[in-house]
Amino acid sequence: MAARKAGSRRYGKAAGKSVKRAMHKRKAGTLKSGRSGQKVKSREQAIAIGLSEARESGAKVPRKRSAKKGGAKKSSGRSSSARKAAAKKGGRKTAAKKRARSTAAKKGARKRARSREMM
Repeated sequence: MAARKAGSRRYGKAAGKSVKRAMHKRKAGTLKSGRSGQKVKSREQAIAIGLSEARESGAKVPRKRSAKKGGAKKSSGRSSSARKAAAKKGGRKTAAKKRARSTAAKKGARKRARSREMM
């Protein structure tokens, strides 16, 4: 872990004030979310709003962390072109086809059971 310089603040005083104001507004029930305008109830969201406002006003706030998209993907071992070729041949069945096949099998089983009962 990288050591920080002694006495250096990660967040400026103005950022702290902005977060404090957002927290008070949340407590009072008057803090609204930016885009949807819904009431903010979560503590983390209030802090995020405070920091974002501080960032806009030019206070000392670290850069936002980039969000990870989808997490780590597992490799299937096939390239996309190989996957497409297998799909054309009919090697992989889609979820809709699988569902249709299972419902058809269930219906057939029910029909056979009914015909046995009648005999």
